[in-house]
Amino acid sequence: MKIHIKKELGNIGEQIAVEYLIKNKYQILRRNFYCRQGEIDIIAKDKKEIVFIEVKTRINNNFGEPAEAVNKVKQTHMYKSARYFLYKLNLLDIFSRFDVIEVLIANGRFNVNHIKQIM
Repeated sequence: MKIHIKKELGNIGEQIAVEYLIKNKYQILRRNFYCRQGEIDIIAKDKKEIVFIEVKTRINNNFGEPAEAVNKVKQTHMYKSARYFLYKLNLLDIFSRFDVIEVLIANGRFNVNHIKQIM
């Protein structure tokens, strides 16, 4: 039961993040890109830059800020997955960056914090 709630919360957070990105003129290229190297929640284009985005959704900060969960292991998986994505689409010469979007949901409201260039 707990796993389903966590996944549902994550899906809601990702949808909020997508809406935030679209509102801020990002073009969504891919959601939930999976490959052998790992997974990337959202791949978007910001002007001429490809942005690989990890979304972290929480209902409180009892266990720290959401972005703190994007540790070195997760960053390594993101990097390898991004390289594969760029290689697969022959985009290795395109500028890219890695962002985290924190979504805090409480009392029927949400707050979005977009942290650019995490690594």
